[in-house]
Amino acid sequence: MIEITNVTKRFTGVVALNNITAAVGDGHVFGLIGTNGSGKSTLMRILCGVYRPDSGSITIDSEAVFENTNLKSQIFYISDEQFFYNNGTVMDMLKLYQTFYVHFDADRFLTLLSALNLDKNRRINTFSKGMKKQVSILLGICSNTKYLLCDETFDGLDPVMRQAVKSLFIQEIDRRGLTPIIASHNLRELEDICDHVGLLHNGGILFNKDLDEMKLGIHKLQCVLKNDGGLAQIGQQFEILKTERRVSLLTLTLRGCQSDIIACMENMQPVFYEILPLSLEEIFISETEVQGYDFKHLIL
Repeated sequence: MIEITNVTKRFTGVVALNNITAAVGDGHVFGLIGTNGSGKSTLMRILCGVYRPDSGSITIDSEAVFENTNLKSQIFYISDEQFFYNNGTVMDMLKLYQTFYVHFDADRFLTLLSALNLDKNRRINTFSKGMKKQVSILLGICSNTKYLLCDETFDGLDPVMRQAVKSLFIQEIDRRGLTPIIASHNLRELEDICDHVGLLHNGGILFNKDLDEMKLGIHKLQCVLKNDGGLAQIGQQFEILKTERRVSLLTLTLRGCQSDIIACMENMQPVFYEILPLSLEEIFISETEVQGYDFKHLIL
């Protein structure tokens, strides 16, 4: 388990992280969302022991990570710009990572390389950005670490490859309890894989929540009511987070239990109603607007 407690990090007067507190349970996929400059990469580097926090603490499995060689062997960090040897081949990188990660699965690495049509003897500096990302991801997966830190990992991958990588992550979670932390500025990349999400903005976490709990507590209702008083009646029973009207069609984002919303609608007997699924983006917009932030200007 990763525990982040009151962590602050500064760089020459700039506060990159400001009193961050969060927790990531084993076997969960944690999505770290935020705009460029919000502190995602800084937090990732503290998690893998590259930086030491100025104040606060980060523990992984109850141990401090900074200068902890044994613990670092259980963490693989895929940075936004992964390191490769100048003129090095894929096999050169395999040999390098085998020296750091004693459980590196070379056979599986070569099998996955072949499946992705990546030449093991080709120099990596001749690869495209997306191909380099694929090599980094395979190195991370085949290192067989407990924790995989991914900084903008899907950037540069085509849609088919993004789904393939997500499938690999899910396989590793089921097979050996891998815990990925995926930092991104794009919600749509994370919607179908994360079960826990945190939003970073200006170095602070706006919130850190279980995605299923968020989805259970917020719902989108479309309805055509028989009279204008119906909206006030709904507002008396539920917290209305957002209201949109197109002629007689109302679209409401409500906080409450789905069964209670259905019971309310059945009792009111509107002309029409249906409950629609909310996207991760819509959930985040609803949550952040309640806290006074216009989420649409914070993130894609």
